[in-house]
Amino acid sequence: MLVGKVIENIWATRKEDGLTGLTFLVIQPMGTEREGVPVQSPLVAVDRIGAGIGDRVIVTQGSPASFINQDKKMPIDALVIGIVDSVPERDRL
Repeated sequence: MLVGKVIENIWATRKEDGLTGLTFLVIQPMGTEREGVPVQSPLVAVDRIGAGIGDRVIVTQGSPASFINQDKKMPIDALVIGIVDSVPERDRL
């Protein structure tokens, strides 16, 4: 899993069967520090929970992301699984 920031929406009116009704977002993976810095290139993730531009999200990738439908495996490589409300500050020595 990774934490990232939603930077864009992707509009696709024509999609593979089974992807109808799903939203696609561009996610910029961020570092673990409170402010975060980009750690890799942006990726496209499916969102079913309603994240928006500027939200910090938790994303799962690979085969776990493809099992959003219990009936069949979907052609999905990244899935938003949570919207981050806050990140506690770490104790500093």
